[in-house]
Amino acid sequence: MGPVKLDQRVEGMSISPTLAARVRSSSLVEEGQRVFRFGLGQSPFPVPEPLVAALRAAAAEKDYQPPGGLHELRRAVADHHRFRHGVAFAAEDIVIGPGSKELIFLLQLCFDGDILLPTPRWVSYVPQARLAGRQVVTLPGGGRDGLTLEPERLAELCQAAPGRRRLLFLNSPCNPTGLASTGEELEALAAVCREYQVVVLSDEIYAELRFSGRHRSLAQLYPEATIVVSGLSKWCGAGGWRLGTMALPHGLRVLRRALEAVASETFSSTSAPIQRAAVTAFKPQGEIEAYLVLVRRILAAALGWAAAELDGVGLEVPQPVAGFYLFPGFAPLRDALARLGIESDIDLSERLLAETSVVTVPGSAFGCDPRALRVRLALVDFDGAHALTGLANGPADLSFLQRYLTPTWNGILALARWSAQLAPTRATP
Repeated sequence: MGPVKLDQRVEGMSISPTLAARVRSSSLVEEGQRVFRFGLGQSPFPVPEPLVAALRAAAAEKDYQPPGGLHELRRAVADHHRFRHGVAFAAEDIVIGPGSKELIFLLQLCFDGDILLPTPRWVSYVPQARLAGRQVVTLPGGGRDGLTLEPERLAELCQAAPGRRRLLFLNSPCNPTGLASTGEELEALAAVCREYQVVVLSDEIYAELRFSGRHRSLAQLYPEATIVVSGLSKWCGAGGWRLGTMALPHGLRVLRRALEAVASETFSSTSAPIQRAAVTAFKPQGEIEAYLVLVRRILAAALGWAAAELDGVGLEVPQPVAGFYLFPGFAPLRDALARLGIESDIDLSERLLAETSVVTVPGSAFGCDPRALRVRLALVDFDGAHALTGLANGPADLSFLQRYLTPTWNGILALARWSAQLAPTRATP
């Protein structure tokens, strides 16, 4: 047998940086080291009991489902978008897949055109585009904190080559920043996309984790060409269940049919018991709503406190509005870091692990310049079930965070102490 040759789209690929951080954390723990696991953004909270009960009841389901998904689930997802986010989809507009990640990849495979990716962006968008053989065009962040998509920049790109087919990825709320587009930003973006007929993939996997409980989707303003993707992994703590949803406007039904056709030739259909249980998640359910209220309160308190701690020692910390993430910038410490031989975010992540035991993901994994010295922190190293029980008996104050989110509390303080030693001395007013 001759040597195996890899396809050029696969050659040189490695495991996703966030999953690699999980593997490394687990290896260090197995070796007996204490680490603060801020790498993989996996929800620390348990799957709500109504979903678990529904899965038990559906465990005997054994038949293949349609490639587009169980009709009852598709109807529930469409109703969820309509009632919670004010976006009108019908059941036939929904496609169910084994995780939103798989659906995003299949969309890139089916769509013939350029993939527009604002930076910073989720780690898997670019590798997926490469696998699908698509041209990627990067849109560097600007606006607030230099990390958000500016509609003017999108307009400039479209004006330079007005006839090209384009699929813009909008991740709001965003991984890795925790930021979300404002209503004004969405309105300006919708106007540009409509003028140049840009199709938009709105990745809203963190929508239900908006601390305010209120989410605004681009699909409200640009319904004719905005595709909305979501799933159970973040807001229901069910990452391992692998269930994603994609809602496509009726005008893009050709694309939706292509997705179903490709699904039928790849994963066939999503697990029947998981789909049956997921119906419960997307239907109005008082127990799940109460669960989400507590989850948001815990995350808002934890992220707000952590951002203030790191900002207080001189880091550049965008204030998140959703999810699990902080995206601090260490550029204000650049000179001190250079004296330690730290020139890039990869150097920084390695040094932070060695000297603070905190696992981070370098900002360059999300498309940032390595010299910007940003890292992503996923503040999920705590027992979510324990925290939910604790919050039921009191406020989400500092005492609560220290008691119920102890590993996260200690990890942030370790980072703050390490950074404070490098920070320039501040003059007394």
